[in-house]
Amino acid sequence: MKVRLAVLLAAAISVRGYASVSTGYAWMAGPFEPTLESLKSYRCPDWFRDAKFGIWSHWGPQAVPMRGDWYARRMYEEGSAAYKDHLERWGHPSQHGYKDIIPLWKAEKWDPERLMALYKRAGARYFVSMGSHHDNFFLWDSKVHRWNAVQMGPRRDVVGEWQAAARKYGLRFGVSEHLGASFTWFQSAHRADKSGPLAGVPYDGANPAFQDLYHWPAEPSDTKWYSTDPRWHRRWYECIRELVDRYQPDLLYTDGGVPFGDDHKLPGLCMIAHFYNSSAQRHEGVPDVVYTCKEPGEGRWVHDIERGVLGEVQPYPWQTDTSIGDWYYNVNWKYRPVSWVIHMLVDIVSKNGNLLLNVVQRPDGSLDPEVEQQLEELAKWFAVHGEAIYETRPWGRYGEGRVRTRGGHFKEDFNFTARDIRFTTKGGVLYAIALGWPTNTLRIRSLAQAAGTVESVEVLGCATAPQWRQTDEALEVEVPATPVSPYTCALRIRGHELRPAPVPEEPVVVEADARGNIDLRAEDAELHGTQIRLERRGMRQNVGFWDRADEWIEWWVLAPSSGVWNVRLEVATVHPRSELELSVGSQTQTLEVTGTGDWETFRTVAARAVQLESGVTNRVVLRPAKPEKWSAVNVRGVRLTPTAPTPK
Repeated sequence: MKVRLAVLLAAAISVRGYASVSTGYAWMAGPFEPTLESLKSYRCPDWFRDAKFGIWSHWGPQAVPMRGDWYARRMYEEGSAAYKDHLERWGHPSQHGYKDIIPLWKAEKWDPERLMALYKRAGARYFVSMGSHHDNFFLWDSKVHRWNAVQMGPRRDVVGEWQAAARKYGLRFGVSEHLGASFTWFQSAHRADKSGPLAGVPYDGANPAFQDLYHWPAEPSDTKWYSTDPRWHRRWYECIRELVDRYQPDLLYTDGGVPFGDDHKLPGLCMIAHFYNSSAQRHEGVPDVVYTCKEPGEGRWVHDIERGVLGEVQPYPWQTDTSIGDWYYNVNWKYRPVSWVIHMLVDIVSKNGNLLLNVVQRPDGSLDPEVEQQLEELAKWFAVHGEAIYETRPWGRYGEGRVRTRGGHFKEDFNFTARDIRFTTKGGVLYAIALGWPTNTLRIRSLAQAAGTVESVEVLGCATAPQWRQTDEALEVEVPATPVSPYTCALRIRGHELRPAPVPEEPVVVEADARGNIDLRAEDAELHGTQIRLERRGMRQNVGFWDRADEWIEWWVLAPSSGVWNVRLEVATVHPRSELELSVGSQTQTLEVTGTGDWETFRTVAARAVQLESGVTNRVVLRPAKPEKWSAVNVRGVRLTPTAPTPK
């Protein structure tokens, strides 16, 4: 009987234009099957490649405490800042949990049409709404999940209202789903304090009455980002299918890799095939939508990089997602400056990417005045420089300059200057965008005479053509003394079949992060020798194969201020003992490295503090201290931490 029912169900699905696999995940029939081979024929639509800049509303009930990202999980982690905050303001999570935060999210000042008009003026060509974060609360009018914004909290269809506003102002519309990771992410709500007066008392997530919010308990071994529980796989598919079918977004974002894996019997690939085929049915057989996730797809979907960039021009379109502050509203975070947003955008676009920028909203849905002012500054910049961004494509080289952006997630702090230049091209025009306003002359080495003949040069925003000359070394352009923009200087260049001239590569200069720390990573090092090289152990790279005593490592460092800096190295070795010589400028010291047991186990070694000077490039070198007694060491990196500034 069960077999007959399954056959009838499959036939019914087929009649309605759906296909399915043995697991029962039904997807819209069409040109795509849920396999990596089939998805290779997908082509990213031009609207996304032309748009370049989108704005994201990473917003929901977790904004209520105004303490930033992951509050719904961390409030159940005993001793964490969120736990202490929740305990002080609302009580113990066994009695007052996240379910009680949700009704406090009222969105009483949220005006999606006003905000969308502002976002369009600020340069956005597409807009992305949060669909559901890891907190398992849906921002759409769901018929399969009671914990949603129509039935609770603001009692408004947040996704639907954002979509209507986006359509009114001509922006493409997307939704982000973070639901796949929710099952394991939210298991902290099932625990209890390990100490104190309520030790052992279960948090409210363990109450079966709220299991549809906090999920059922996971198996002890089910702890990774994506659950292995097939029941959760099916639940995720049911929910995201509802979101996609009801709102038919132009873009679907997943916070992670393809959900649950790349097997065609798992729901992730089935969802992608369904999303593409549904769109193809509406657009004469060709999908007009974008799926993006944090997994390289080689053109099958758009690779998304969280809070980072990629280092070179990519063959397929990609996207950075980042935020002007924390992901959710956080009273303790300062906003990124407009210069940072613009420089990120230009660097990303030069490499065939898009920037999706989270504009942080207050719990009530409004924006801080500082954020509104930043958006107006962006609007002014795009009014002049938009032609060098929209509808452009990469040139033969993304750029030149002192700062090289190593690719990867969570790598987005770069101190660009007017010496750093990025290129885009459109309709026979080459754009060169300096990430700052030069003093008198802008020199572009990639456009030396070997690049071909430059025929004309204009400065965007200037009515008068500049003086310029093309030499064996560079294209030299005399720019106006008064900047068009404090953030960039963009040139419109015409010539005949221009191609990048050879440019000697400048060394990577490592600068401090927002907290003043300077991290000298293995991947930023200049490696001197024939055998020494980078390798990956675990999730990070390190310098390895350092068997030869005549080989060495070098970094270049630019300090934000003069002062004394503490130094710590991360090293690993199977040998009982080895010695490294560390030189910082003219300061040299010897460090003893003792065995860590294997090449995978790294240990921190502290060195004596060193002096760094601002305004100059400081050279940092690691080499064998005694070549005749050298034993190989793996080096993951060096961290410099400021102590006290140099007295003036």
